[in-house]
Amino acid sequence: MSRRGWLLFSAMCLIWGIPYLLIKVAVRSISPADLVFARTAIGALLLLPIALSRGQIRPLFARWRPLLAYSAVEIAVAWLLLSDAETHLSSSLSGLLVAAVPLVGVLIARLTGIRERFGWVRLSGLVVGVAGVAAVVGFDVGQVTLVALLEMVVVICCYAGGPQILARYLAELPSLGVVSGSLTVCALVYAPLAVAQHPSSVPPTSVIAAVLALGVVCTALGFLVFFYLIAEVGAVRATVITYVNPAVAVALGVALLHETFTAGIGIGFGLVLLGSLLATARGRPSPVATSQEPNPLVAEPSVTKS
Repeated sequence: MSRRGWLLFSAMCLIWGIPYLLIKVAVRSISPADLVFARTAIGALLLLPIALSRGQIRPLFARWRPLLAYSAVEIAVAWLLLSDAETHLSSSLSGLLVAAVPLVGVLIARLTGIRERFGWVRLSGLVVGVAGVAAVVGFDVGQVTLVALLEMVVVICCYAGGPQILARYLAELPSLGVVSGSLTVCALVYAPLAVAQHPSSVPPTSVIAAVLALGVVCTALGFLVFFYLIAEVGAVRATVITYVNPAVAVALGVALLHETFTAGIGIGFGLVLLGSLLATARGRPSPVATSQEPNPLVAEPSVTKS
């Protein structure tokens, strides 16, 4: 992976490692639907005016079907279920479970015909990363509910499928238009639910701060940086950030929410980081894969995921 790719990769490991902590804090006082509305509304308010001023919304109308599919899969469904699952799961375990995304991404890529090369080194990295997750899941398993686990399974599938939709159908669209359009659609969909379930009193300052951080940093900024990452390293390889995100999620959960740290977590950290390194190892180039990747950052970016 290039130096630029590693810089983007590192940034995303942090930006999408902190949402689990912030979500856990937020859902203590507001409903999952309220939280999704707030995240998408803040992101849309920040990005939509810029996209409109650059004429990046009009091109979306020709691809409205895949845009709606992406918005539903990557944001509307995934964020609601993740937020609801965290009302029962610790932020650490939620982050760790999402580390299964790259493996599901490989399966989706194979089934849908996206030809990124997967040598034994990269495949072994995926397996090692999942083994790292398995090493740490046990610490919180006594508090897990079946519904929450099923919700997380759907979240994993959504996070693996969203980038594939972008790479196959939305790669030629302006990146800022895609992300602002998706956030706007989801904000409009969740607005009625947010009104119906609005808090009866003003949430604590910590909750308000968590929501703002989710909207500004983890949503608006996070989407844009991830789009650049996908353009740089490919859709499937980019999802390997979910191997390092759990390390950030666990560290923050233990440090700030006093969640349990065990020997299994420590061993898992090492396996997760090793799996990330192996899975992102440079493989032989594939001309077909190159032609199918988004090519942002040339003139106006055309980018990808959350």
